[in-house]
Amino acid sequence: MTLPIVVVMALGLVVVGTAVRNELAVELAAREGARAAAVSATPASAARNAAKRAIDLPIEVVTARDTSTVTVTVTYVDPIDVAFLGSMIGPVSHTATVTMALEPP
Repeated sequence: MTLPIVVVMALGLVVVGTAVRNELAVELAAREGARAAAVSATPASAARNAAKRAIDLPIEVVTARDTSTVTVTVTYVDPIDVAFLGSMIGPVSHTATVTMALEPP
């Protein structure tokens, strides 16, 4: 009688654990991308390449540069494909933004 409740709770733990892992991965990719962009003559491509090397997820990388800083925003949409709970929760978007001072290349 309690088995369905235990199974749903276990699946919930899997979903939460995966979401936390993906959030940390997106933050790492944003930091790596911002660091690479801060020291590069071509910040957009450097940020994209560094962020994609950092993690193995289909991410979107956006770079904005002003006179003294570069900002990198990384977004990943997690489809949550865990049985039963995935259809109830739907996709979750993970976003991280990092700003760093520009350094000479």
